[in-house]
Amino acid sequence: MKIKQVSVFAENTKGRLLAVLQALEGAEVNLRAISVSENADFGIVRMIMDNPDKGIAALKEVGFTGRLDTMLSAEIPDVPSGMLRTVVQPLSESGINVDYFYAFLDQEPGTARIVLKTSDDDKAEKLLKNK
Repeated sequence: MKIKQVSVFAENTKGRLLAVLQALEGAEVNLRAISVSENADFGIVRMIMDNPDKGIAALKEVGFTGRLDTMLSAEIPDVPSGMLRTVVQPLSESGINVDYFYAFLDQEPGTARIVLKTSDDDKAEKLLKNK
């Protein structure tokens, strides 16, 4: 299924993640998942939230540069090799590259959820729906 992700670029300095989260708190936006990657100068904070439009507006209001992206999300079994067998291997066998992803446990016992960006999201979505 396709979902919206908010990506925010933040300087890699003390307090920037705090400022991101405080902006979302002020807008009463709830995070569902978060991924932070960084290099020496800046970080990218990727978030799934209950109201991405409200979230990106709140972040831009306090000076962050960000964007909304459409991502894929798939439920996977929370078992050894669950991600390999249900997502990575089928996509690879179909010639689809996984650009990046992050995963988190679902509220349903025994399941997890993956958020991913691929080289062909439409083809990947069809493939994962059939799994």
